[in-house]
Amino acid sequence: MAAVPGGREGPVAGAVPVFLYHSVAVDPPSWIAPFTVSPRTFAEQLGMIVESGLRVVPLRSLVAAQRGGEVLPERAAVLTFDDGFADFRATVLPLLVRWRLPATLYVTTGGLGGGPEGGPFPPGSRMLSRGQLGELDAAGVEIGGHTRTHPQLDVLPGGRVREEVVECGRELADVLGHEVTAFAYPHGYSSRAVRARVREAGWTSAAAVREAFSSAADDPWRIARLMVRADTDRDRFREWTRGAGAPVAPFPEGVRTKGWRAYRRTRARLHVPYEAIA
Repeated sequence: MAAVPGGREGPVAGAVPVFLYHSVAVDPPSWIAPFTVSPRTFAEQLGMIVESGLRVVPLRSLVAAQRGGEVLPERAAVLTFDDGFADFRATVLPLLVRWRLPATLYVTTGGLGGGPEGGPFPPGSRMLSRGQLGELDAAGVEIGGHTRTHPQLDVLPGGRVREEVVECGRELADVLGHEVTAFAYPHGYSSRAVRARVREAGWTSAAAVREAFSSAADDPWRIARLMVRADTDRDRFREWTRGAGAPVAPFPEGVRTKGWRAYRRTRARLHVPYEAIA
């Protein structure tokens, strides 16, 4: 049965779950706790992916299929991780190696090493160092960009957007010694203008969120992902591994999404803290 935006239908042929993780830790700080899964849960979820018959492929394979240059396995999936938490090296990588699974890690460059006071993440955040990022790259993890300071790009002036996406790429190239091409929008937020600037900056793909399956027909500049949260239960995750329980991209941007963007832009123009009007 085909799924529709917002619907929860049965398995859909061609649905590609692109799983989005953040931190994998036992004792996360409160600010990231809702988006953290425990190492035990993460290991269990990897087992569910493999046992379901899904074949985890590199992100570049999905992007190549979306551009008409590659045929995906019948039941493909992709693993992605945002921000650049230190637990990726300590906890995630050993499990990926054990299962022989590829993954893409999108890094916010201003947070490397924990970042300075007033950086993109709270002081004391446990983030990867530049040296550790190089080790992950050498180990075969695809490193992607996630801006310099993790802003909501779709509410920024064009010049700020350009600075965030261009400088992020330059900083990662300096650290790794080669260009990186995969990008992810912080918070999943983008717009037509933002996507154009990401393309102009030389990135060849960009991941959003959308709480939907991707597919070979999806937009490589707005790749749909399924965010795995602390409250994502076994039944929901198992449903995703079956290719069910979420819509399949591409589908048009909804009215609620457009309205939420307008609301956030107004807040940004007025410099009103989110908490004051939430």
